[in-house]
Amino acid sequence: MSTPHSSSNVHDRAQQALADDFLRKAVHFTTDRLRNKKQAVTGEFGNWEAWRERGQQIRQHTIAHLDYYLDQFARHLEAHGAHVHFAATGEEASYIVREIAAAKSAKRAVKSKSMVTEEIHLNHHLEEMGVQVVETDLGEYIIQLAGETPSHIIIPAIHKNREQIRDLFEAESGEQLTTETRDLAAFARRRLRQEYLTADIGITGCNFGIAETGSIALFTNEGNADLVMNMPKTHIVLMGMERVLPTMSDLEVFAHLLPKSATGQNVITYMSIVTGPRRDNEADGAEEMHVIILDNGRSRQLGDPDFQAILHCIRCGACLNVCPVYRQIGGHAYGSVYPGPIGAVLSPLLNDGETYQDLPYASSLCGACYEACPVKIPLHDMLVRERQRLVATGHVKPAEKAAFRAFRQVFGNAGRYQTTIRIARRLQFPLAHDGYIRAKIGPVAGWTTSRDFPALPKRTFRELWPELVRKGNGRG
Repeated sequence: MSTPHSSSNVHDRAQQALADDFLRKAVHFTTDRLRNKKQAVTGEFGNWEAWRERGQQIRQHTIAHLDYYLDQFARHLEAHGAHVHFAATGEEASYIVREIAAAKSAKRAVKSKSMVTEEIHLNHHLEEMGVQVVETDLGEYIIQLAGETPSHIIIPAIHKNREQIRDLFEAESGEQLTTETRDLAAFARRRLRQEYLTADIGITGCNFGIAETGSIALFTNEGNADLVMNMPKTHIVLMGMERVLPTMSDLEVFAHLLPKSATGQNVITYMSIVTGPRRDNEADGAEEMHVIILDNGRSRQLGDPDFQAILHCIRCGACLNVCPVYRQIGGHAYGSVYPGPIGAVLSPLLNDGETYQDLPYASSLCGACYEACPVKIPLHDMLVRERQRLVATGHVKPAEKAAFRAFRQVFGNAGRYQTTIRIARRLQFPLAHDGYIRAKIGPVAGWTTSRDFPALPKRTFRELWPELVRKGNGRG
């Protein structure tokens, strides 16, 4: 799959997104709606901060004892007849899925929405071996037809309008369709129902794995996950290693936190819990179940006081809906499966190399993401720490390094500071008008295009201070 923005630089991708008026309007409209619905439902629910605190406590405890709960989870899964696989990398997880598909001589697979499968590019790996993969979540189905990646964790097709969706459906089917939502949904329903009936494998993600029972909990609004894990004979679950909870009682807490934070729903439409494959006396369920527990860089955060809390994330997307950067540029500008504040922190942590090292700078550090997070992850603090680490390891532009060296030299000495201010006051004269610098020249252009740049005053506070002291003494 591709994204609409092909540049490898987040600044360039952001500039492309800012030039797309439809994208910006669509993202604004949807994130405003989600944010307002969340505020309404959490206000009505009451004691929201107490629920956030409880969610944070559960996640802190679980991640602090992750090895214990993963072992318990795996043992209970196997006791119920499931096959458990631990994958150190995305490549290993994809290989396990391919091996299962080959053993079943699979030709078709249906999937419910899963960010982990996006993370490891599972569809591409399966299609390479001749397995046709069909996304069954409506938003995922739309972007699959478009050949794109999700632009939002919860609403993957946030950047598409009904006309674009109709065109995609017509190109896929050859039918003439209207732009009415009910007609588009009806078309997708007809097409996808046939896929459930003919699929050899069903692939799902996992919102939460319950350690005490070995159960998989899936949250959906379309019910497609139920069909994906029950209709095909083989069910494959991919879950990040951090997505485990100790008990069913803990799941109750997140059954409130997740839907309210994600979409402003009081309750999720479908919360499906499956514990192992179908038993002899049961009418529903897959005959065989495989659960692949993925590391892929997650374990590197364990024990790190700066970043272990990133594993608390429950992938609700609430931080995207309040982020002033995401709301302007959308998800594809991040160039990562995980956009927004969570992606700006998580992507550099999970991936070695230079690819995502610029993402921590795609933030205003306003802290809105922390206020929105249902488990109180301090994403803004983590972004600062990531920037600090990048600078400490030499990931800084020479011009920026020189600028801060000069800044230190000037502001570290009172005499140099005063001299520099006097020189700057003279040099700014051709650029300053009505108390502001509005010239779009060199490095100041990015600032003056959208922000005020006050000119240096005729007298600084330091220069005024002796006079203020004399006047104050005179009054005394």
